[in-house]
Amino acid sequence: MRPLRQIRYVLWAACVACALTMPAAAQTFPGRTVRIVVPYVPGGGVSVLAQLLATKMQDIWGQPVIVDNRPGAGGNIGADFVAKSAPDGYTILLHTSALSSAPSLYSKLPFNPVKDFVPVTMVVSTQFVIGGSPKNPVKDLRELAALAKSKPGTLNFGSSGPGSSLHLFAELFNNIAGIKLVHVPYRGDAPMVTALMTGDIALGFLPQANGITNVQANQIVGLGVTGTARMTALPNIPTAAEQGYAGLEVGSWIGMFVPAGTPPAVVDAVQKAANQALTDPKIKEVLIQTGQDPVGDSPEAFSKTFKSDIERFAKVVRDANMPKLD
Repeated sequence: MRPLRQIRYVLWAACVACALTMPAAAQTFPGRTVRIVVPYVPGGGVSVLAQLLATKMQDIWGQPVIVDNRPGAGGNIGADFVAKSAPDGYTILLHTSALSSAPSLYSKLPFNPVKDFVPVTMVVSTQFVIGGSPKNPVKDLRELAALAKSKPGTLNFGSSGPGSSLHLFAELFNNIAGIKLVHVPYRGDAPMVTALMTGDIALGFLPQANGITNVQANQIVGLGVTGTARMTALPNIPTAAEQGYAGLEVGSWIGMFVPAGTPPAVVDAVQKAANQALTDPKIKEVLIQTGQDPVGDSPEAFSKTFKSDIERFAKVVRDANMPKLD
């Protein structure tokens, strides 16, 4: 066989091998341990959700599913780890809508949120509980804004990290209320809640999973909620709009992503397992009790939402005149 002809044959054989191997690999997925990466500290709402999903998906697949917490940089450290992982479905990112605000908030990212990930499914959608410290005398957002105006630069707010949705919407409140609460970032929402309890911060936008339970236990003060209507679980807490802060009718989501290049059949397998887990009556009950709405939509539908939110958050950042983060 001549050298050129031999090279062509080798290339042809390689292409045939890939065509035969990739579907087979997808059909046998998963054949080993699957890792769900949470870019926040253990104990927070995202981590709790990941544990629920991991337990059920392990039963569905008959393979171990573990949760790997990799906090830092507003979720960017964990996201970067997944972006650079093998595109085989064995490393899944469970992230919040902070991933869609990252391009607008950071001057430089080690990954591209659109090009480096495949959206798999929106796991849950949620609104926020706006929590205050019991160490402060204020009982609602109007009283907090009045206190902040009387003591400019002395009150602060917490977030689960720079660039997180909890940070973004607190800055939006700053802009709408005409105040300047100082940002104090934490490595997740769990330590932020602790800071609220102890009075280290005056305000925090909280995921419902943490917000509802802590308000009900009188550990933090419910200053408001961000939905268009009051929460069933917190009927006495007015919405931000009721208090005169139109524009804070905002929500968030938690979704699954895999590295770009992951075979479509594997993406579908992850989506189907996640959706099946979300329909489990026990998991569904836990989520609804904590104010989280199970979703489990298709990769196509979630991709559309993800790209739309990137544009929406870009406008929020511009309107709030937020400086770029390093």
